[in-house]
Amino acid sequence: MITLALREEGDVVALRRCTQAVCRALGLTGSSLVRLTTVVSEAGEHLLGATGLRARLCLEESETVALTVCFGWRGERRPSTTLLGAANRLLDGSRLSSPADGGGHGLVLTQHTPAPAAAARALADDLRGRLAGADTASDLVEALRTQNRQLLAALEESQSQQDELQRLNAELEETNAGVVALYSELASELEETNSGVVALYAELEDKTRQLEIAHADKTRFWANVSHELRSPVNSVIALSRLLLDTGADPLTDEQRQQVALVQASGSTLLALVDELLDVAKAESGRLEPHPADTDLRALLHQLRGTLQGTARPGVALRIPDHGQRGPLVTDEVMLTRVLRNVLSNALKFTAGGSVTLDVSEDEHPRGARFVFRVQDTGVGIPADELERVFEEFYQVRGPHQRGRHGTGLGLPYARRLTELLGGRLTLDSEVGLGTRVTVEIPARPVRTVPPQEADPAGAEGGPEAAEGPAAAGPDHGRRPPPAVGEPVRSVVVVDDDVAFLAGFRPLLDGLVESVTVLTDSGRAAATVERERPDAVLLDLTMPGTDGYEVRRLLAARPATAGIPVIVLTALEDSAVDRARLAPVRAVLNKSRLTAANLAAALHRPRSGPPARQAPPAAPTTPPRAEEPR
Repeated sequence: MITLALREEGDVVALRRCTQAVCRALGLTGSSLVRLTTVVSEAGEHLLGATGLRARLCLEESETVALTVCFGWRGERRPSTTLLGAANRLLDGSRLSSPADGGGHGLVLTQHTPAPAAAARALADDLRGRLAGADTASDLVEALRTQNRQLLAALEESQSQQDELQRLNAELEETNAGVVALYSELASELEETNSGVVALYAELEDKTRQLEIAHADKTRFWANVSHELRSPVNSVIALSRLLLDTGADPLTDEQRQQVALVQASGSTLLALVDELLDVAKAESGRLEPHPADTDLRALLHQLRGTLQGTARPGVALRIPDHGQRGPLVTDEVMLTRVLRNVLSNALKFTAGGSVTLDVSEDEHPRGARFVFRVQDTGVGIPADELERVFEEFYQVRGPHQRGRHGTGLGLPYARRLTELLGGRLTLDSEVGLGTRVTVEIPARPVRTVPPQEADPAGAEGGPEAAEGPAAAGPDHGRRPPPAVGEPVRSVVVVDDDVAFLAGFRPLLDGLVESVTVLTDSGRAAATVERERPDAVLLDLTMPGTDGYEVRRLLAARPATAGIPVIVLTALEDSAVDRARLAPVRAVLNKSRLTAANLAAALHRPRSGPPARQAPPAAPTTPPRAEEPR
């Protein structure tokens, strides 16, 4: 619209008047007009004296018409930061440009006006004519008066704002006083609450310590119960087995049935003890699977033989002779217990019809899986109790419970073991029609389990602590191990359980020529050194000198360090401290002890350096005992 050269004060006043005239023509009044003209005047006065200083008034089209004042000059003169900051605060836009390609500096000040954008060209033509015809140098006094009026209005507005600010400050101080009082009150309450929390935390810590002590006591209790319950039960089962043996004195049919009932009841009691111990170990995170190649056909055959006699008259138990297509690597003991629990539970609540086990091998994206489905025609489970049957110790109440007792651990225990094997156990049931339990496990372990060295004796008691060359000790004329099938020349048995010994002694017939039995473990080391047997069969839990100490004493004596030791224990594998036993030939569990795995342990070749050839053995002597056998 117009370009003004700024050489003196009067030119700046003329620029101000032109800016005011354009603002009024565009409908820009009040504080917006004052802010723009004030910033334009300050910029002109600050830059006055710069080489080639000019000011150009322009209209720009946007959403509305924007009034732009462009200052241009050459040289090193620069606007102050105070001026630039004020322009940024008071106007809609400001921009400082640096010289490029030999050009000058530029300062652009922009203020939006209420004039519509469509009228920009017409307004520009009109204002260009009005500004060209105005006497920009006339009536400076009137311009100053106008400026003074505007300044006075601005001062009044500033005073009003200052008064409002003082009022707000007073209100803020009053509010702050209230906040401080509230804060003090809250701080007092918080301090009281913190004191209560600290007391509660101390109480919780005390309760936690009590629970830890109780848990440790429970663990020790289960360890003691394990031995104290299993030892007599093992004896009952072993003695029953002896009575039923074909080589024993003949029994009447009624006696044989009674003894078989005793043996079955003992086996049931032993399985129940195992389940209770496993539940306790699972709660403490100490129950871990030991995967190994599993012969599913043999496992199912064992289940069939164990459970066939428990079915009621009129109930058919169907367990298939499954032809296994692919390998199954899992914990065979855990899987057996899962299936036995599910099948026993089905037989328990089926009065007529059948209990059927179906086995399939399915392919899944994550690998092959074995699926076991147990379908019965029993009483069924109400829909609202389907989930509750997996609660420990819970039993569905009803007429079917008459005359039947249980722990309520069967299904929870089976599901827990299934999950440890990496699988899942689900249940479907309908009252009056029966129940179907599905057990699905992976063909191989889901997670990597450290490889376990298999027990050379074939026992389920877990891996042995193998004999090593460093621990073998001097041979001292030891005889070479007998060939498989030959009787072992002599053994020393160290065990304080007379009932177990009564059932164990017949297992040695045909395996051992000479047996020395010790019930006093304190004499074990001296007796073994004197007898120099082919092997020592050693119990762990004995009063006075326990099996660990006996093993240590034998390993410490040069004359007995090389004699193989086979551990016989009622303890679970996880409760055996193998580090204290090493080296031993094998660890056999009394509840799963058979003549076959005992023979395998006795005839296993020594893994240490070859034994020196001994002089010809003396003639075989009949068995003798240090203690009554």
